[in-house]
Amino acid sequence: MVQELVIAIVAAASAGALYTAAAAKVVKQYERGVVLRLGRLRDDVRGPGFTMVLPGVERLRKVNMQIVTMPVPAQDGITRDNVTVRVDAVIYFKVVDAASAVIQVEDYRFAVSQMAQTSLRSIIGKSDLDDLLSNREKLNQGLELMIDSPAVGWGVQIDRVEIKDVSLPETMKRSMARQAEADRERRARVINADAELQASKKLAEAAKEMSAQPAALQLRLLQTVVAVAAEKNSTLVLPFPVELLRFLERAQQPVQQQMAPPPQAVQPQQPTQPPRHAQAPRPAQPQRPAQAQRPASAQPRPQRPPAVAPPPMPAPPTAVPARPSPSKPLAKH
Repeated sequence: MVQELVIAIVAAASAGALYTAAAAKVVKQYERGVVLRLGRLRDDVRGPGFTMVLPGVERLRKVNMQIVTMPVPAQDGITRDNVTVRVDAVIYFKVVDAASAVIQVEDYRFAVSQMAQTSLRSIIGKSDLDDLLSNREKLNQGLELMIDSPAVGWGVQIDRVEIKDVSLPETMKRSMARQAEADRERRARVINADAELQASKKLAEAAKEMSAQPAALQLRLLQTVVAVAAEKNSTLVLPFPVELLRFLERAQQPVQQQMAPPPQAVQPQQPTQPPRHAQAPRPAQPQRPAQAQRPASAQPRPQRPPAVAPPPMPAPPTAVPARPSPSKPLAKH
C-alpha cells in the first residue's frame, strides 16, 4: 500500500515537472509575447521575463521589437524623362504593436519587403533622372510615406528609407560626362573672360599712368626682357624704336661725306686752232691696202683706265687729249 502510494506520488511529481517545463516560457528583453488561448487572442501581451502558458490550450508567439534593416532588391524602371535606371534601397523598420503584427498580417517582414519594392518602382516612374541623382532626400521622404501608410495597420513603424544606388546605362553615363565637361568648359570660359575684362581695365589705367612719363614704357620693356631672358630657353629679339634708327642714320651721313675723296677737275678739251693761211689743196693719195700695218711709232698709246672714286661720290675719269694721226701731215705755213 505504501509502495503504491509512493509510486503515485513520484508519478504525479514527474507529471507536474513535465507540465511545468512545458508551460514555462522565457521572453527576452527585446521581445514581446502574444498569447492565443484556443485560437483567441488574449488581451495581455506578455512582457520580458518568465511566464507560464497552458500547454495544449495556449500558444505563445514571440515578436522581435528591434529595428530591422532590410535591403530592397534593385528595381528596373523608366523615369519621367524616359531614362532607364536600376535603383536599389534599404529600409529600416520596427514593430510597435506585437498583437497587430501577429494578427493583421501573415508575415510582416515579407509584406514590408514587397511594399518597399512596389513603392520604389512608383517613385522611379514619378521622378526625373536629376532628382534621383541630386535630390535623394526628398525622394527618401516620399518613399517613406508611401511604405508607412499601409504598414501602420500592421503594427509596423517605418523608421527610415534610403536610396542606396542608381545604376545608369553606359550610353547615358557617356552623355552625362560630355554634358558635365561642356558645362565646366563654359564656366571656365566665363571666368577667363571676366579675368580678361578686369585685366584690361587695369592695363588701361597703367597705360594712362605711363603716357605721362615716356621713360616708364622703356622701363617696362626692360622688365619684360629681363623676365623672358631668365628662362634661357628661347631666342630674344629686342625691338629698336624707329626714331633711334633715324637718328643713327642722320649721324652717319656727315661721316661718310668727310671720308669721301674730293672730285678731280675735268680738263676741257681745247679746240683745234684753224691754220693762219689757207691750205693748198692736197693731191689725192692712193688708198692703202687694208692689210697694211701702221708702224709701231704710229700706233696710238693705250689710254689709262678712268680713276674710280669711292662709292659715295664717284669721280669722272680724266680726259686724255687725242694726238694727231701721223698719217695726216700738218699744213705748212
